[in-house]
This record gives sequence, structure tokens and C-alpha cells, in this order.
Amino acid sequence: MGLFETIRPFRVLAAGLKGRSTFGLALAAAALLLTATPVLSKAPPKTGPHAAPKASDLDDLFARAAKSPPMLRVLLQKMPKGGDLHNHAGGSIYAEDLMTANAEAGGCYARSLQALTAGPCNTPDLVAMKGLADKDADLWSDIVDALSTRRFDQGVGDPAISGHRRFFHRRFGPGAGPPAALGVAASLEAAARDNVFYLELMSGPRAGGAVAEASVLTAWDESQMARRLAGLAPMIADAVGKAKVEMDGVGRDARARLGCGAPAARPGCDVPLRYLVSVSRETKPENVFGQMAFDFALVMADPRFVGVNIAQPEDHPVSTRDYHLQMRMFAFFHKTYPTVKMTLHAGELALGLVAPRDLKFHIKEAVEVAGASRIGHGVDIAYEDDAAELLKRMARDHIAVEINLTSNDIILGVKGAAHPLALYLAAGVPVAIATDDQGVARSDMTNEYLRAVTEQGLSYSQLKKISRDSLTYSFLEGRSLWDESGTRLSPPCTRVVEQPTGACAALLKSSAKAAEQWKLERALAAYEKQVRQMIAQMPPARAPRTN
Repeated sequence: MGLFETIRPFRVLAAGLKGRSTFGLALAAAALLLTATPVLSKAPPKTGPHAAPKASDLDDLFARAAKSPPMLRVLLQKMPKGGDLHNHAGGSIYAEDLMTANAEAGGCYARSLQALTAGPCNTPDLVAMKGLADKDADLWSDIVDALSTRRFDQGVGDPAISGHRRFFHRRFGPGAGPPAALGVAASLEAAARDNVFYLELMSGPRAGGAVAEASVLTAWDESQMARRLAGLAPMIADAVGKAKVEMDGVGRDARARLGCGAPAARPGCDVPLRYLVSVSRETKPENVFGQMAFDFALVMADPRFVGVNIAQPEDHPVSTRDYHLQMRMFAFFHKTYPTVKMTLHAGELALGLVAPRDLKFHIKEAVEVAGASRIGHGVDIAYEDDAAELLKRMARDHIAVEINLTSNDIILGVKGAAHPLALYLAAGVPVAIATDDQGVARSDMTNEYLRAVTEQGLSYSQLKKISRDSLTYSFLEGRSLWDESGTRLSPPCTRVVEQPTGACAALLKSSAKAAEQWKLERALAAYEKQVRQMIAQMPPARAPRTN
């Protein structure tokens, strides 16, 4: 399956924990700053099958370190993190990299669109990007602001433009866009930098567009979905074949950008990668159906793709108008392709953004009608009809929620105590912290973990459980190391050892998921040992109290 799909044992043990002396000095500095009084309020008690294990002696250290976010960042940067399950490839690219790629291609910045376009730059509205950084650094900086949410929280930019509009603003004009491999490479590099073990990336081939276009030629009739799918079958087969070739090229280009196979290869080459293919929801039913028809067939045919998602703003007028219908379409395809997994953006809404009636059912229908295995965002859970029962079902059926703290803050204005993360944890719903569009939001996975501690009051034990769950509830193929409770290793691997043997070794060889989970456990143990050793070496009066 190629370089990105190859499991390389103990990657993070070798790379993520290097520089021990620097880490030790940072921990020592952190200890000098920490006092005996935690500053965080106690995290809400957790119940249910996914409750966190008994607090470790590291919980106290992390709670105290939160007094100094820079020191907490040092701890969290080195922490092994499981998977990033909610990551848009295009949104992972920082504006500076988009601008550099556009300049190399002879592109322009359109002032009227506040977007990058293809050349030639032959009107006063079009600014040539080549050489702009040297000629006009102020304009370059203004373009970075326009193509991202940089300094939005500091009031930079037009105050009439919301964080929602800035976040979803098209960064390229019609017909223009970055190479797909740029987003793949950027996401892999960011994952490696943050000690993320696995990447489930939303990035799909363009070849599927032909199926959607063909579907639009026939007027919509919901009662004829099976007939419509049968009529599209020849075009689907052709598009899937082309998509495989297209993604082969994307993979080669991404590897080349990262220098994979060369002596100076970047760490991103070692991050296992799978793709999610997304449906764009802001269009007519005929088009949405055609997208789904291609997407489900692609997941069945290409093991690099492990699931289907739905994207674009959930509050768009077409998205809200057709939400019930789109969930019924997913139900049709879920019945047709029962082995294809779905993770659906649902509940990325807040009071005031849409009419209250549109806050009552989005997560519920994604779970109960469409049959989603995971939910992306889930911010409006408290406004859902019978939210308590829905939370109970998600916990019982192990339907995980992908939490994106930074983008929820920028897009929806939901953060701190207003965010439902504590509610999900209290209900026992499995949680995976994710980055969403880290390039647009100017964030990374370590910052998402940091916000979980400083804003949400999470302990180290809770972060550790979330890191584990992000692999357990990923769509990475193979059997999990963990039992249904998510707190106990299941046979044949009931204990993590340096050299597994017998049936356990066989499981790790046959299951990509179990292999990554095993690597994570080894890396977490090494990380915790390193932290404890540093604490033990500190003078008692200065060392943080341990249990």
C-alpha cells in the first residue's frame, strides 16, 4: 500500500523523545515555577464504561503546570498522541505555504476576492505573488491575515466579517487551488511534529466529479435511489479506476515533498495515513447522491480510504434545508454498503447561528438515521431533543465524538465552560481531540491538548485516555488491543512488553490498529518514566507533590 501505509515500529520512541537533556531542563524549569496549589477547577466526575483510570501522579504535575502555559506546552509537545481523526487536508496548509506555492506557479492575489488565483497577473486587481515577500512585506502579511484567521481574536481585520466567514472563506479563486499533495505533506509533517501516531485525513480525488455531474442529468426522485445508483454504475467503475491512479500520483508527490526515502527524509514520512472521502453538502440532491455513490464505491475498492464524511458549513441554507434528506441518503448507502464506515460533521452549530429548530436533531439523525460510527464536532448536543438519551446511546454504542476546540471557538464562539466536552466525558462518550483546519486556525494538535487542560480542566489521565481512544475509534483496519470498556487490554495482549510473542505477536502483525496502539503504549510508558525520573531528581522542596 506504499510508504504511508507501512507500520514502522516504535517510531515515536526513537524520534518523539529525543533531546532528553533539553526536555529535562524544561521540566526542571517548570518545577521551579510550580506551586503547591493547583489553579484548575476539578474536572467533572466521570461515569460509564469510558471513565478515566485512577489518576496518576502526573495529574498533579499537569494541573500545576497549567499555571504556566509555556511550561505546559513543553510537557504536551512531547506527549505521545494517538490519532488525528478530524483533519481537512486543504485546511491544514498554512497561508504562507499556499502563497509560496502560488508564487512558484506564477499565480496572483486577487484583491477583490481576497483569494489566490492562477496567472497571468495582468489587471490592477491581480497582484503577482512571485517576489512579493521581498517587495512588499506588509502586503504579504495582510494576505496571510486574509487567508487565515490569524490575529482574529486580537481584532485584526474587518470587524464586520465574522470568524465563521473568515474560517470558511475560499482561499483560491474559481479554477485555482493548491496541489493535493501539498495538503497531504503538510498534514503528515504537522502530525510528526506533534507526536501524533496516525492520521485520518479528509482528502478526496477529483475523479468522482464525473459521477456527480452524471447524476444531475436525471431529476431527483427519492423513491428511485436504487434505480439511480444502478444507472450510475458504469461511470462509478470508471471514476474509481481513475481515482486510484490520481491518488497514486498524490502519494508520490507528497513523498517527494517530504524527501521520503532520502537520508534527510522528514519525520512525516513515518506517520501511517488513511483517507476519508467527503461529500459536499451545499448542492442539489442529485449532486449529493452522485457524490455519495462514488465515495462509498471508492472506500470499497481502495484500502487507502477507510470511511465517508460530509463537509461544508452545516448552517448553509441548502445544508439546513436538505439535512433530513441527506441523512436518509446516507441510510440508503449504509444499507447498500454495510461495511463502509461513516463519520459525519453534525452539530457544528450554536444558538443564534441558526434557528433553534435546527439545533434539535442533527446529531440524533446522524446517529440514528444515517448510522454514523463517529460524530464530528457535536457542539450543539445540549440543544438536541432528549440529549440525555442520545448521550447514553452514544456511550453504549461506542459512537465517538471528534472535538475541535480551536475551530469551535473561532467559528461558533463556543469555548471554555460553554463547550460540551465535559458533558461528553461525564456521559462516558468516547472522545478524540482533533485539529480540524489547523492551517486556517493557526493551531496544531499540541495546542488542542493544551486548551483541553487550561480551558476544559482535563487531567493527564483524561488526556491519556483520549489519546488511546483516538486510535481505538479510528477506522484504521484490524482488531483493537482494548476491550469494549476501553480501559483493559484484551487477550492475547494483556500486558505490554518489550518483545511480544505468540498470539500477541501474531495479532500485532495482522492488525494495523493493534500495532499502532502497541506503539502508543510503549511510547506513553517511556514518556511517563522520563517525567517521573526528572521529578524524582528534584530537591523535595521544589519538586511537585506526587501521590
